[in-house]
Amino acid sequence: MAKAKSSQFTFRAPTSFSDRLDTWFTKFAHHTSRFAGSPWIFTIAVLTILVWAISGPLFGFSDTWQLVINTSTTIVTFLMVFLIQNTQNRDALAVQVKLSELIIKMHGPRNAFAQVEDLTDKELEELHDIIRKSAGCDPIRPRSTRKPKRKK
Repeated sequence: MAKAKSSQFTFRAPTSFSDRLDTWFTKFAHHTSRFAGSPWIFTIAVLTILVWAISGPLFGFSDTWQLVINTSTTIVTFLMVFLIQNTQNRDALAVQVKLSELIIKMHGPRNAFAQVEDLTDKELEELHDIIRKSAGCDPIRPRSTRKPKRKK
């Protein structure tokens, strides 16, 4: 929870249940994503798969043997999708805030770029073309509107 105070931020403790839950989940997602991305966890995952594969003949490659790995990987994947998405959303927003701050501090006529993330996809593409033109580059059109080159 951040409270704007001129150009500085002061942080306050979460007061509502929703704020506390958000704070807890943010910390949990951050620590879990860092932990899950470590080389040790990857090694453990590979070893788990190897143990499972080697144990196949012991269990006669039964349906239960297959169900164990299928269920385990499905549950882990399902939960990790939400944790990773939360981490990516937070990281993208942090980068956006930093870029907006840099744009605003430049004191130029382009302070409108600080709110560029609020534009539609079409508006972003148009703005991208304008910026590329001002930099002396050709605008990049979306693939769907490109005309194929004809061979002569």
